[in-house]
Amino acid sequence: MAVDYLVIVVYLAGMLAMGWWGMRRAKSKSEFLVAGRRLGPAMYSGTMAAIVLGGASTIGGVGLGYQYGLSGAWMVFTIGLGLLALSVFFSARIARLKVYTVSEMLDLRYGGRAGVISGLVMWAYTLMLAVTSTIAYATIFDVLFDINRTLAIVLGGSIVVAYSTLGGMWSITLTDMVQFVVKTVGVLLLLLPIAVVKAGGFAEMKAQLPTEYFDPLGIGGETIFTYVLIYTFGMLIGQDIWQRVFTARSDRTARWGGTVAGTYCLAYAVAGAVIGTAAKVLYPKLASPDDAFATIVKDELPMGVRGLVLAAALAAVMSTSSGALIACATVANNDIWARLRGVVRPEGEHHDEVRGNRAFILLMGLAVIATAIALNDVVQALTVAYNLLVGGLLVPILGGLLWKRGTAQGALASVAVGGLAVIGLMATYGILANEPVYYGLLASLAAYVVVSLATRPTDAAVLAAWRERLAGRAPAPENASETVSEQVPAAQ
Repeated sequence: MAVDYLVIVVYLAGMLAMGWWGMRRAKSKSEFLVAGRRLGPAMYSGTMAAIVLGGASTIGGVGLGYQYGLSGAWMVFTIGLGLLALSVFFSARIARLKVYTVSEMLDLRYGGRAGVISGLVMWAYTLMLAVTSTIAYATIFDVLFDINRTLAIVLGGSIVVAYSTLGGMWSITLTDMVQFVVKTVGVLLLLLPIAVVKAGGFAEMKAQLPTEYFDPLGIGGETIFTYVLIYTFGMLIGQDIWQRVFTARSDRTARWGGTVAGTYCLAYAVAGAVIGTAAKVLYPKLASPDDAFATIVKDELPMGVRGLVLAAALAAVMSTSSGALIACATVANNDIWARLRGVVRPEGEHHDEVRGNRAFILLMGLAVIATAIALNDVVQALTVAYNLLVGGLLVPILGGLLWKRGTAQGALASVAVGGLAVIGLMATYGILANEPVYYGLLASLAAYVVVSLATRPTDAAVLAAWRERLAGRAPAPENASETVSEQVPAAQ
């Protein structure tokens, strides 16, 4: 394993070096949180694909292929469909808003009264997303170094927290681009063909496995529908995804770059399912489907290649973890802490916003590592996060973009009713049941429509300002503040 260790160590050292490089670039709030809103198509596509394809998509996607065959691709496939829908229908408008968080968008649309509650829901979602990604380090480092779970989480989590804290979105963007290349080479170009060949080819796989393993709908229609509801719609409204949209330098980049990334996700979904199906032929009696990825990598790949593929899995986990971490810190600082303090700084007063956001990334990173060590059931935690996100925020966000009659009261009622309904239904039916998100979403929609129609329409001036921002005609708010900051000497 010496060669494999060397590959991994070089990879991890490179991640930290890119964090240091990013620190030199991130001199303003815009640079630190959204990479200055100037990523081109290639960088945007690679980093967007990297963040949505994490440990669940790689290790979990192969595990679903092991358990269900080709239909195991549906989870990751629905993620790709959500990214395609976001890119084609909404990304251009989202990018033109020039905001930093989803809650800021809700404030613009509804007149400044929806931010804190929606921020709390989004913070809980991004925190749990970062936690579940961080826990995945334990699986990879166990294969690599045979170390215990807690040490693996601390080691992997500390590296992500370090480079994210140093350079913010610039560091994360550069590391995600490297991670995208490593994942493409490691999973698509190396592991996929090697796994199929080791299993004897597709003909042998069909001969060895039941026919349902090759049924595209074998996983079940209800499961596919739930995946669409949670993951496809979740892609439309997650802070971690929107924050990447904010990095695009133009509407065209957001639309076409995201479309390329979404298409890549569809191919990645099929690849994971095929690898898992091949693993079922090679190892028909694994204790857990999630062991399929690590087992086939450890036993079937030559040295060096094994290290690169494990680096690919590490890259998948790190990209999602770092993206969720900066999203969590951005929401905590901008949507919750700043609003609760209620501090309004006099115009022209210098304030180091980069330092404040950097401190929040460090604080949230420590919280993520501590929670990951304490948490046992990852699937339940992620399900709670997505149920709250979709049940509480999908309706007011899409309603704000698509229905001008929606009001602030309707949005708040939608978040409260949908969120409480999801929590209550999870307590009744069980966390992993499908009913909570189904009925919670319906309750959220009913509350939004009924309360919006029963209350006064949104002020005409608010809607007019909203339309100007959607059209890209209003100036970006950070430009004015940064111009002022640049004219005032930094505090010594």
